[in-house]
Parts: sequence; structure tokens; C-alpha cells
Amino acid sequence: MPNPDHNRDKLLATCILGGVAAVGLTIYLARCHRRGSPSGRPVRVYMDGCFDMMHYGHCNALRQARALGDQLVVGVVSDAEIIANKGPPVTPLNERMIMVRAVKWVDEVIPDAPYAITEEFMRKLFDEYKIDFIIHGDDPCVLPDGTDAYALAKKAGRYKQIKRTEGVSSTDIVGRMLLCVRERSVSDVQNHSTLQRQFSTGRSPKFDDVVSDSRTKISQFLPTSRRIVQFSNEKSPGPDARVVYIDGAFDLFHAGHVETLRIARGLGDFLLVGIHTDQSVSAKRGVHRPIMSLHERSLSVLACRYVDEVIIGAPWEVSRDMITTFNISLVVHGTTAENTDFQKEQNNPYAVPISMGIFKVLESPLDITTTTLIRRIVANHEAYQKRNEKKAASEKKYYEGKTFVSGD
Repeated sequence: MPNPDHNRDKLLATCILGGVAAVGLTIYLARCHRRGSPSGRPVRVYMDGCFDMMHYGHCNALRQARALGDQLVVGVVSDAEIIANKGPPVTPLNERMIMVRAVKWVDEVIPDAPYAITEEFMRKLFDEYKIDFIIHGDDPCVLPDGTDAYALAKKAGRYKQIKRTEGVSSTDIVGRMLLCVRERSVSDVQNHSTLQRQFSTGRSPKFDDVVSDSRTKISQFLPTSRRIVQFSNEKSPGPDARVVYIDGAFDLFHAGHVETLRIARGLGDFLLVGIHTDQSVSAKRGVHRPIMSLHERSLSVLACRYVDEVIIGAPWEVSRDMITTFNISLVVHGTTAENTDFQKEQNNPYAVPISMGIFKVLESPLDITTTTLIRRIVANHEAYQKRNEKKAASEKKYYEGKTFVSGD
């Protein structure tokens, strides 16, 4: 095992001989400060969460947390703890674990984490998992008794804060789906164009009395080029790389999507994912879809470790020119998808790759679609409505007292 003191002395000696002792010492001290110990041991940071209806906001929080250390350990709260503190989760623990493990900034995952950081669990994090800092966003996390869930970590001086990602929350997404359910109940008495305009703003006068005070909106996300760059892998395939292409809406990005992408990535060297436009999805799936906007869906897919690149607003049909432009070797489509009858359509979107002999249908490992998630909400909509009304009050309080927080 290398002697850290020997390495330090060697570094200082080298700097002195080179005439840049001050610069070398500054770099060394900065490194020690970041890593938390002169031994140079990697800084391990911990972030926990429910990660229910996981979205790009969760992913951005994990990205920020990972930037504060060298290794990110993530605790995923148990179903029982979520039920006790927030109400029933939409996605069970096994699906939430798949989602968190697939985020490219995550190094390790702890299942069945407690909702609140207890003294016992904090000791376990420090001693067993060698955690240096516990991370959370600037929005408050208050327990049912009104206390701060991270009070012990703050008291121990091992707490760090990141900036909350604006424009989305699990409460917001569930609210969007609840709005779909309400609006559909009057679809027979309103024409589609009127309904679509109401849906795009997230409001309908008929249902304003049952929508929370926060006025659930379809999307409050303000996309920037910087955010896309932050999520991008910034790499391209080599000239001899086997490029695999898969496209879809990827709405409400879920465990079924992740597992299909994992299998697709294993068929080549580079996975290119096409994200269909809002207009294309709406034309095929109905005016209430997609739930998430194009840029929201793109960021969720970009955060997945199995994805190398995305086409934001991919065409519905895969053309020969597109195959040539991106040097695509194989086009794939999952068996568990919203559109499984594409080969019966008059304009089969995969007609060209099929004729070229480069099309393959993948056996989807999980029987989950976006419709599956929406049905879960519909089946238990009263419970989710109550949960959202409760959460809306705390979110409203957060936004009323919100101040600027540096970071990204």
C-alpha cells in the first residue's frame, strides 16, 4: 500500500525543484480539502430519497451530489416508510431501485433506507459505508412531527446542500395525470382542440375547484442548452462502432424503459435513442399525451447510463438517409410498448430498416408501459389526490419564501 506521507513529500520536493513550490502546495492542499483527509481517500457522499415517479429533477440532484464527491451512494426509501410519511408510492421499491441504479452518476445504492436520518443510521453511514457528507436540496424535508429530517446530519457538521431543480416534482407529475383523468370525464362534451388548449396550460375552469392551489401545470420546465450539456455524455461513436438505434416517446420514463435500453445497449457499442416530438406522440396516443414535454423526456433518457446519445425530436419514420447519417447498424423496438402493431400500419415506421435486414424486436423484460403508471394513478386517484393536496401546501410555502441559491 503506498505511503501517503511519502507521496506528499515527493510531490513537494518535485515542486520545489521545479521552482513552483507554492503552486504545487496550493494544489495539494486543495485536493486534501476536497477529499476530506490527507490520505487522499475518495470522498463518499450520500443522498437519499423516495425517487417515486423518477424524473430529470431527481437525476439532476444526483448529478449535483456526485459533483461534491468522488463516489455517490444513494439510499432508496422503503415502500413502508413512504406510506407512513407521504402516502402510497406510485412505483414500488424494485422499480425505483432499477431507476436509481440506471442513473449514470450513481455508484452504489442502499435499498430500504429510512425516511429520516436517525442516529443509528447516520452512524452506519459513517462507519460502514464510509460516508463523508450527507446531501439534500435547498427545499425543506419536514417529518410529520414538524422536525427537520436532516437535523442530525447538520448537527454533526456533515451536511451539504444542493440547488433544487426548478419546474418539476413527483407531486407535479402525479397532478398532471390526475388532471388527465378529470379532463377525460368531459371529453365527450368538448371538442379536441379546446381540450388540448386547456391541457397545454394545465387548467380547466370546470375543475379549478379540485385542482390544488399551486394550479398543476403540464410543464413549468424552462430548458436551457447548459442543462442539456450537463446531462450529455459529450462523445460520439468511432468509425467502426456498432450503433444501435431505438426510438419512442419515453413518457414518464420508467423501469420498463430502462430495462429495454439496457438490453439494446448490449447489442452494440453505442446506443442512440430517438425521442419523438410532443406533436407526434399526441397524434398517435391522444391529446392527453405526452405527460412530459420533449425536453423533459430527453433529459430523463440522457441521464440513463445505458444511453450514449439522443435525437431530440426524432422523426416517426426511420429513413435510409437517417440510417446513413448516423451510421446505424441495428434498429430495435421493444415488445412491451405503447405501439406494438406498427407492422400492420399502412406506413410502417420501420419499413426501411426491415427491408435492409437491420431491424430486431427485443423481448421486453418488464411488462410496464406509461399507460401502466397512469392506470395505477387512476385506480388509487383519491389517495393520490389527498397526498398531492398535502404536498401542495408545503411546496407553496417553499416558493413563497424562496431565495436565490447559487449552483446548478
